[in-house]
Amino acid sequence: MNTATDICDLSAVNAGASWRDFYELIKPRMNLLILGTTTVGFSLAARTTDDWKHLPNALVGTAFCAASAAILNQLLEKQYDARMKRTANRPLPTHRISERQALFLGVAAGLVGGCYLLLFVNWMTALLGTATLTSYILIYTPLKRVTTLNTIVGAVPGAVPPMMGWTAVTGSLAIPALALFGILFVWQIPHFLAIATLYREDYQRGGFKMLPVEDPDLRRTGRQILLYSAALFPVSLLPALVGVAGRAYTVSAVMLGVMFFAFALSCANRRSRAEARKLFFASIIYLPVLLAILMMDQV
Repeated sequence: MNTATDICDLSAVNAGASWRDFYELIKPRMNLLILGTTTVGFSLAARTTDDWKHLPNALVGTAFCAASAAILNQLLEKQYDARMKRTANRPLPTHRISERQALFLGVAAGLVGGCYLLLFVNWMTALLGTATLTSYILIYTPLKRVTTLNTIVGAVPGAVPPMMGWTAVTGSLAIPALALFGILFVWQIPHFLAIATLYREDYQRGGFKMLPVEDPDLRRTGRQILLYSAALFPVSLLPALVGVAGRAYTVSAVMLGVMFFAFALSCANRRSRAEARKLFFASIIYLPVLLAILMMDQV
């Protein structure tokens, strides 16, 4: 690849492209969640005002890594996204952004993110960020077309950001960081199975091996939703059990868990798009509320 040519290519953006297209390419809403969970991990580890001075650097490095993962994922899935209604209008399938531009931006963002974390945060956080990016692109992305287990595999890199927030302060992993990993990991399964149920026809057109696509009557999907939603009960209590959250968090986690499980039970029993949509919205309420309370009631 000729770097000079790529830089020129970036300045001479395809006709019809705009900075909004590049903004869409980094999946800002998803990456906002990543930065939010990173902040939660950082908050639990921070003990002094001086600790908080490191948060901006942790978020900048994490944001670059997350942007890289989003860009490279879309680059690898360009031809499949073009088949799906919900993704056909993305910048790459519509050729508003070229493959060369996406490759340059994706690789550059990954290198900047990893190096930034190494230079301005610490080696452990840089290692986690690089491992997350690498596993998301090289393992999870191709597995989406191979096995329905891709959702579980993809939940691993999706659960790492709060650990990065923790290590940005401490420089090492600890039980509270693993507790946050557990919450994010378990939560993602019913969340993404709800999405896959909502868009199962789209995923089928794209050739993705999502469980609802391979499960016509959605019975296995329902069982998985119930299993992981039930698992959220004990897993969500881990912060209290390891001594980083108080009574208010414990009570809230139980109440939120009951609410979430009720939606999961309804979705598993009725197995309809309408119930999957309700579960999806319940999931995007559950997580930020739970984590916000955790930050407010940390010990």
